[in-house]
Amino acid sequence: MIPAPVLSDIVCVVRRRTPVLDLWRPAFHAACRAYFRLELQGTWNIPPEGGLLIVPNHQTYADPPLVTIPVRRPVYYMAWSRLFDIPVFNRLIRLLRAFPVDIDARDSRATREALRLLKAGAALMIFPEGERTRDGLVQRFKPGAFRLAVSLDVPVLPVTIVGGDRAWPPGRALPRPHPITITYHPPLRPAPAKDSRAAAQDLADRTRAAIVSAMPPRYAQSPTRDAPEARNGK
Repeated sequence: MIPAPVLSDIVCVVRRRTPVLDLWRPAFHAACRAYFRLELQGTWNIPPEGGLLIVPNHQTYADPPLVTIPVRRPVYYMAWSRLFDIPVFNRLIRLLRAFPVDIDARDSRATREALRLLKAGAALMIFPEGERTRDGLVQRFKPGAFRLAVSLDVPVLPVTIVGGDRAWPPGRALPRPHPITITYHPPLRPAPAKDSRAAAQDLADRTRAAIVSAMPPRYAQSPTRDAPEARNGK
């Protein structure tokens, strides 16, 4: 249980408006529409309040700000720990409410931070693939985000990004003009009748199915690394 003073501080942070982001949001959106021909679909599915896990597929470094454009509430981000080793950039992403996670190990500190935020009613973005795709395919999902959702019974918002891998492929220094479409699906809830491990796997499967449903067939193929042992959490 979170001590009352700590919970009060978290709630205060979660409810705080983001005036700076609200100021640049229209200009950033307009720039993305012009450069990427960005199209946002299903934005009415975004819950305006309450604990929420925003779960997109991962194609570019620009995914977090692009997905956040229509989210009219503060969003927190679980980000790869190595990004926080980059001078200047690490301070910027902390200002944008990102916190580090070690994707190569069980990171109890990141898990505790995620639990605190979700209990306080925050929106938290996690990329369940753990890294950007290198071939456009949706990679296997790591179970962490879905275990969080099951343990707290919070909804998951599946988000599909299409075209980002063509706009900013790995190895390219800067993005190039290419259409990007982002689709926000109806939120999914954990299945109450299942044990926690089965419920997390079921939620991951349903989330992945929702994400690939809005992708061209060539993107929706299962990657070769999505082996049965990976689905068992090994």
